[in-house]
Amino acid sequence: MDLGIILTLAFFAFAILVAAKSVAIVPQSDEYVVERFGKYRETLSAGINLLIPFLDRIEHKVVVLERQLDAFDISVITRDNVEIVLETTVFFRVIDAAKSVYRIRDVPLALRTTAESIIRSAAGKLELDDIQSSRQQMNDEILKNLRDASEVWGLEITRSEITDVRVDEATKQAQRQQLNAERERRATVAKAEGERSRVELEADAELYEATKKAEAIKLTADADAYAVIKKAEADAQQTKMIAEAIADNGQPAVDFEILKRQVDAIAQMASSENTKTIVLPSDVTKTLGGLAGLQDVLRRPDGA
Repeated sequence: MDLGIILTLAFFAFAILVAAKSVAIVPQSDEYVVERFGKYRETLSAGINLLIPFLDRIEHKVVVLERQLDAFDISVITRDNVEIVLETTVFFRVIDAAKSVYRIRDVPLALRTTAESIIRSAAGKLELDDIQSSRQQMNDEILKNLRDASEVWGLEITRSEITDVRVDEATKQAQRQQLNAERERRATVAKAEGERSRVELEADAELYEATKKAEAIKLTADADAYAVIKKAEADAQQTKMIAEAIADNGQPAVDFEILKRQVDAIAQMASSENTKTIVLPSDVTKTLGGLAGLQDVLRRPDGA
């Protein structure tokens, strides 16, 4: 083969190699860390990037997608001296590729170690019941502390979850006994409150009944008093009319009123159902005749 052809082929091969070394295509899910002479040069983001061939070298390819640590168990002693096991997982992503490769060698191990320390510290301040009932609050505290600790590694902690709280059998048995005692206490309290409500309702009903009876008695008394007043007023009016008649007609009017009442009494006696025989005084005819005479006298204009 001709030397010129060989040199030409070598030149084209070298040109292709230079072109390949000059261009780096970075996928969307990655970032590339570039070094020059063994020193950090720059971080390449997604897309086409240009390099200086043979000087710049892609040393690290870092995945920037959100990732999840495998669930791991952490043994914790709570504030009330109960040993529990917390099953935990952490979600994170790389936000600074250079820091993630130059400041820490094993990111998952570092996150797990830090999470264990933070979770033990957070759980040790709470009692067992608080951990079970306030899990979200505890997750928020762990997430905040993990974010602060991992920021120096170029990581962002997106989520931290305590997926399970496990206790030993003895603790479970004690919890069951406590739960049964609490249920019995609530049942007793509910029964006592129901009894108290019943007594209060019965007392209210009796008070209402007594109040209504008192009001009825008062209304009856007021009605009787009103009737007495009206009767007294009627009697007074009648007495006034009789007095005026006496003043106008003198003794004949008095005699007329007396004879009239005698006749009314005889009439009532005769109308009684229990009366079979009526014994009249011997002068009843005289009485009736006197009544007729008085009526004639009272009809005269001058009373003479």
